[in-house]
Amino acid sequence: MKRAVATFCAGIFAWSLLCGDTRAAESSASESQRIEKLEEAVRLLQQQNEELRHEIGGLKKHAAAPASVTSDSKTVVKTTEPEKKPVYVTPAGPEFKLVLGGFIHLNSETGDVSAFEGRFPGGPNGINDRFRLRRARISLSGEFAEQFDFKIEGDFSQGDGLSSGRTGFSGTDIFVNWHQFPEANIKAGQYKAPFGLEQLASDTKLFTIERSLPTIAIVPERQIGVQIWGKPLTHLWPQEKDLVTYYAGIFNGNGRNTNVNDNNNFMYAGRLELLPWQGKVLGGDSSLKLGADILNSRDNAGVNISQVGNLLVNADGSLTPYILPSPDERTAWSVDAWLTVGPFDLIGEYIEEHVDSRVVAGRPAAFSSFVAHGYYVQGSYFIIPKKLQAAAKWESFNPGQVNDDDISSITVGLNYYVHGDSIKLMADYIHTWSDFRQANPQFGDDQFDEVILRLQLMF
Repeated sequence: MKRAVATFCAGIFAWSLLCGDTRAAESSASESQRIEKLEEAVRLLQQQNEELRHEIGGLKKHAAAPASVTSDSKTVVKTTEPEKKPVYVTPAGPEFKLVLGGFIHLNSETGDVSAFEGRFPGGPNGINDRFRLRRARISLSGEFAEQFDFKIEGDFSQGDGLSSGRTGFSGTDIFVNWHQFPEANIKAGQYKAPFGLEQLASDTKLFTIERSLPTIAIVPERQIGVQIWGKPLTHLWPQEKDLVTYYAGIFNGNGRNTNVNDNNNFMYAGRLELLPWQGKVLGGDSSLKLGADILNSRDNAGVNISQVGNLLVNADGSLTPYILPSPDERTAWSVDAWLTVGPFDLIGEYIEEHVDSRVVAGRPAAFSSFVAHGYYVQGSYFIIPKKLQAAAKWESFNPGQVNDDDISSITVGLNYYVHGDSIKLMADYIHTWSDFRQANPQFGDDQFDEVILRLQLMF
C-alpha cells in the first residue's frame, strides 16, 4: 500500500513539474531545463514501478509458502497448494455438452475361480488363479441443444477376436437418444437390452464384485436395436414423475458388436418399473422399487443364447456357453424388488427362460426344449456411513437340462469407499454347491471356494 501511495505521489509530482514547466516557458525559461525536469520525473516513476513489481512478487511467494499454525503442544505446517487449473474437453461438433469419463476394474481371483458360474476345476472351462484386468473402459457422452444426447464407450479388456484369453478393444455402449419428450424417449444403437434389474445396474454401482449366475446365464446383455422408453407421468403428475418408467425395444438378438441378424426375426424386450415409495428414514434416502421384464426371440442354429455367462450343462455338471445346435424360440420373464432404508439395501430377483426347439424346413430339432430359472436375494448395510459396507448374497440356478443340475452359491463381502464409487476397494468370498456333483461324486468335488479382490477407479 505504501508503494502504491508513493507511485501516486510521484505521478502528482511529475504533473506538477509539467505544469511548472509550462509556467516557466511562459516566463521565458529555457526549453532544455523543462526537458531535464520531465526526464527526471519519468525516471522516478520507473523506479517506483519496479520496486512495486518486486514487492508484489514477494507477496505471491509468501502466500504459496507453508503457513505455521501453533497449538498447545506442537507446530503444524499447513501447505497452501496453488490453484489447480480445470481440464476441458472441447466439442468438435455443435454439441453444447461433452463429458470424458471411464473406469478401471483390477481383480485378484484365487481358489476355485469362477466356480459359481459353473466353471469347475478340471472341467472344459476351468480357470487358474489369476490377476485380471476385468474392465478398462473409456467413454464420451454429450448433448445437443436439439434434445439429442449420445454416448460412445469402449472396453480395452474384452476379447480381441482372436482368443478369449487375450485382451483387446471393442465397443460397449454406442447409442443416440432423443429426449424431446420425457414420456417417450427414442434410443438407437448398441446398449443393454431392457431386461433384468441386476444386469441393468451399472458395473460401478454393484454391491458384490460379480453378478449372479441366473443373471449372466439368461439375461441378453448388450444388443443392437432401437427402443422407446420414458416416464409417462412427467407432465400429468409432476410430483410423482418417477412413479412409472417403461422400456420397450426391438433388437437383432445376436449380441454386441455384431451387425448381422441370424434371420429375419428380432428379439423383443420390455421392462416396467414402479417406484411406489421414497422418502427419508434413519437419516438417509429410502425407497421401494419394483420391476418386471419380458423377452421373446426366435434364433437360428449357431447363435449363442448365453452371451455373457454359461448355460449348457456338460457331462461333468459344469456349464459352458449355449450355442444352439438347431433353431429355437425363447421366452423369458423376470420380477424384482429393491428396498432401501437408510444404510440398508435388500434386493431380490427371479428370472425364468423357456428355450423351445423349432422344426424348420422339415429338419428335426437337435436338442430338447428346457426351462432355465434362478433367483438371488442380496442384502447390504453400511457399518460406517458411506465408508464401510457389508454385503451378502444367496443365489440359486437351475439350467433345467438334466436331473440335479442346480448350482447354488453364497457370497459375503466388504466394500470400502475410499472416495465414494470413484475409488472403491471390494473383497468377496464365494462358496458354491453343485447338486450334480453331489449326486455323481465320480466327477470330483461338489463344493468350491473362491476369493475375489477388486480395485475400482473411476475418472
